[in-house]
Amino acid sequence: MGLADASGPRDTQALLSATQAMDLRRRDYHMERPLLNQEHLEELGRWGSAPRTHQWRTWLQCSRARAYALLLQHLPVLVWLPRYPVRDWLLGDLLSGLSVAIMQLPQGLAYALLAGLPPVFGLYSSFYPVFIYFLFGTSRHISVGTFAVMSVMVGSVTESLAPQALNDSMINETARDAARVQVASTLSVLVGLFQVGLGLIHFGFVVTYLSEPLVRGYTTAAAVQVFVSQLKYVFGLHLSSHSGPLSLIYTVLEVCWKLPQSKVGTVVTAAVAGVVLVVVKLLNDKLQQQLPMPIPGELLTLIGATGISYGMGLKHRFEVDVVGNIPAGLVPPVAPNTQLFSKLVGSAFTIAVVGFAIAISLGKIFALRHGYRVDSNQELVALGLSNLIGGIFQCFPVSCSMSRSLVQESTGGNSQVAGAISSLFILLIIVKLGELFHDLPKAVLAAIIIVNLKGMLRQLSDMRSLWKANRADLLIWLVTFTATILLNLDLGLVVAVIFSLLLVVVRTQMPHYSVLGQVPDTDIYRDVAEYSEAKEVRGVKVFRSSATVYFANAEFYSDALKQRCGVDVDFLISQKKKLLKKQEQLKLKQLQKEEKLRKQAGPLLSACLAPQQVSSGDKMEDATANGQEDSKAPDGSTLKALGLPQPDFHSLILDLGALSFVDTVCLKSLKNIFHDFREIEVEVYMAACHSPVVSQLEAGHFFDASITKKHLFASVHDAVTFALQHPRPVPDSPVSVTRL
Repeated sequence: MGLADASGPRDTQALLSATQAMDLRRRDYHMERPLLNQEHLEELGRWGSAPRTHQWRTWLQCSRARAYALLLQHLPVLVWLPRYPVRDWLLGDLLSGLSVAIMQLPQGLAYALLAGLPPVFGLYSSFYPVFIYFLFGTSRHISVGTFAVMSVMVGSVTESLAPQALNDSMINETARDAARVQVASTLSVLVGLFQVGLGLIHFGFVVTYLSEPLVRGYTTAAAVQVFVSQLKYVFGLHLSSHSGPLSLIYTVLEVCWKLPQSKVGTVVTAAVAGVVLVVVKLLNDKLQQQLPMPIPGELLTLIGATGISYGMGLKHRFEVDVVGNIPAGLVPPVAPNTQLFSKLVGSAFTIAVVGFAIAISLGKIFALRHGYRVDSNQELVALGLSNLIGGIFQCFPVSCSMSRSLVQESTGGNSQVAGAISSLFILLIIVKLGELFHDLPKAVLAAIIIVNLKGMLRQLSDMRSLWKANRADLLIWLVTFTATILLNLDLGLVVAVIFSLLLVVVRTQMPHYSVLGQVPDTDIYRDVAEYSEAKEVRGVKVFRSSATVYFANAEFYSDALKQRCGVDVDFLISQKKKLLKKQEQLKLKQLQKEEKLRKQAGPLLSACLAPQQVSSGDKMEDATANGQEDSKAPDGSTLKALGLPQPDFHSLILDLGALSFVDTVCLKSLKNIFHDFREIEVEVYMAACHSPVVSQLEAGHFFDASITKKHLFASVHDAVTFALQHPRPVPDSPVSVTRL
């Protein structure tokens, strides 16, 4: 009678579970399909892993045809130039190349000033790298050459290292410029080496760590740095050289302190040039549809300012600083100063990554718009060779300019023939016409730089849009902007990348955890807190995390699982252990008491009690055998027998579809989950694991005698159906799974 009473509720629960399973199978759209666990899947067979080919072996065994294919891969001009449609593209590329060259001339002069170098080196940097990119680049529309962000990064390096290069002695302007040119050209060679090396080892994916909010926040802060650096030319001030963290703050404070010393002629020149440039840009925007090509406002301002400066003698009458001597002709190649490599390596890597990130971002935008593909690794090689060869000819590091790239596209440019034409036009300026700009005021170049910052400074409005769209991205933007302003461009980028990666880790530490329920009449399971139609299957808990489980969030995963299940698992386990320990102590005391009585009674009483003990032992063995035959026999170690509350579910299913990898901490956490829930008489199953994750589970020796592949199912629905058909019986003894 007692046995029937004890097993009655369990029989009822098993009957309900079987009924639910049958009902679930009837409603299943795939009722003819057997339930698939991992063992069944492996019986179906799978392909082995594809053999890996090693690049060095390919090089050793390649034929002439393969070598030619590799040549074409790394020299794209040999592929597209023979098939160049002259009739359709040449006129557009010619007009586009002239338009870009007209912009390239003033920007090259101005951005050289920004880099702390004589203006003529901006012209060199607008010729050599552009022509090299024409040969090796894969983007048809970006305009390679001087760029404000790159120039200000170079300027921060040249201003900090040039004095040290000459032992901090009192130097004249010519010697200072020569030292800075050597630093900038050596920096360009080192940047090129980094980019070529990264491209050859297919490291183009490195820019994926530079998210769009990070890049936009960084370029906005760089624009502020550029703006502040040009204030000394706008007001005609002579400032001290500041470098390192807080250098921008020191420069602003010094400008404010020396404002009374401003030169009126310089301020008026910069203001007039700025107004003219803004008006011309507004006209270009308004008359964009009517004009065949934009009005070359920068070139016209350059020519007009040079003529006025020469005619009115602005340098002698109003103390307006001018560009000075621009030597005609090209300079011979110069070997880089390898002694500077150790001082430049950090800055070179930062500049290499930033320059590539800007170029590949613009290149992919234009490629998507015009329907062609840009090879990120080949772009690294192309930019690297542009900077490497350019550095040998005394150029400073370059990237691509957004404004010139837009002009190159909008004026009909179809290929890098436009870039080659613009570089040849710059070559003509260098050889024959450069000396005509001797009297060009530096204030006009500063005005050109500041006006061209409009696009980047407009990115300040990102804060409003990101506040509405994604505040985590806004946080990345703000940290990047603030770090770059306060710590300078190199340290600012490092801080930004580290912060964005840490934010990713933090976000994976706090994923969305959910208990899933079945959508009626389907095999679909959704979060019961979000979908009113989704209902939990009686007796089964399905738990899911929106992120992979690894060392940083494994503990949070276990805690969230126990909380969402509505059962205080740790409390039940501790209470169960206490009660079992108490039972053991009582049994031990009883045995000690009997042993004591036996010793006191003497051998005669022991002989009398012996047959009774043998009979009692036989009865216990029979009861044990009967308990093994009937799994529903009462057990003193069960929660019910101990008087502890039982969970309202008999099976737990872990939906692991979000896992992309597992580590050793995850393996231990999953094993502990199996152990803990089995201690409270709940069976655990896993579902929806991807094949690479299963392979990692096998490699980590996760499966054993207690956790087999029969506990892993192809889908949540298969696991739920199996759990309802096989509700976990009450064990005769605690499950022997070692907790890790």
